[in-house]
Amino acid sequence: MNYLEQKIKERIDKKLEILNSFRPLPVSAVRKIREQFEIEMTYNSNAIEGNSLTLKETHLVINEGITIKGKPLKDHIEAKTHKEALDYLYELVGKQKKTSMSETLIRLFHQIVTKDIDQEWAGKYRNSLVLIGGTDYKPPEAIDVPKMMADLIDWVRDNKDKLHPIELAAILHYKFVAIHPFFDGNGRTARLIMNVVLMQSGYPISIILKNDRKKYYDVLSKADKGDMIPFVRFFAQAVERSLDIYLKILTPKEKKKETFISLNQLSKGTKFSPKYLNLLVRTGKLEAHKEGRDWVSSKEALQRYLEGRERKR
Repeated sequence: MNYLEQKIKERIDKKLEILNSFRPLPVSAVRKIREQFEIEMTYNSNAIEGNSLTLKETHLVINEGITIKGKPLKDHIEAKTHKEALDYLYELVGKQKKTSMSETLIRLFHQIVTKDIDQEWAGKYRNSLVLIGGTDYKPPEAIDVPKMMADLIDWVRDNKDKLHPIELAAILHYKFVAIHPFFDGNGRTARLIMNVVLMQSGYPISIILKNDRKKYYDVLSKADKGDMIPFVRFFAQAVERSLDIYLKILTPKEKKKETFISLNQLSKGTKFSPKYLNLLVRTGKLEAHKEGRDWVSSKEALQRYLEGRERKR
């Protein structure tokens, strides 16, 4: 089954192909982007789970070792351990030989992100039922978790050559959080292991933004009801955002870069309203990514959408 429209797959893969054509990438620029993305990923992934540190505070805690007055110790620890998990992720992906997804790997990521918060259960499956706040979804009984996790790894093994990497990573993420194998840290672990799949397939690290938390939970809820397509599309937008940022920074000077502007600006001089452009973005028809809370796209992207629409007629 296709969970992501073919034209979206092709569009994203074309961007990856362009990025790969620039290799070898400048080492200093790649290092700076990695540092930026590590802070962003740590901030957003933790903030989704209720961590109170801001993006700037996360940077200060990780890079400067500063303690933020008035913020819980737990929030500081989560920032540091998440950064440690990301360092391990980059080390893992940087190895010549790909590491297969396994229960051991998943438990190791969980152990890293929770070891200084809950040593007793770091890397260990839960032994009782848990409830997820804000949803009526009920995770499986604890006694079923080991078998379901083993089945999940079998599913990854069976589908890694059948599904597009974005589909594989997205559905792995969903299936994992549906099992909810740990007492705490499931979301952060899910967002790390999804990036194992993506980054081993050549994509840059992808970040689910805290600003999209409501949408994130909405598409997860739809997946709970059996509709995976909105979640995979949402996930693909996160992948495309990272590619857009990498291309914006790393495209050589002699090659033309696209200029990203707000949907309000893009609508000027066209027959499309900003609201309609937003609809095209949310349905994956118009290439765009978020900068802060706002969607940005380009005149070139709008032209590609129009050309694609003309071809269908």
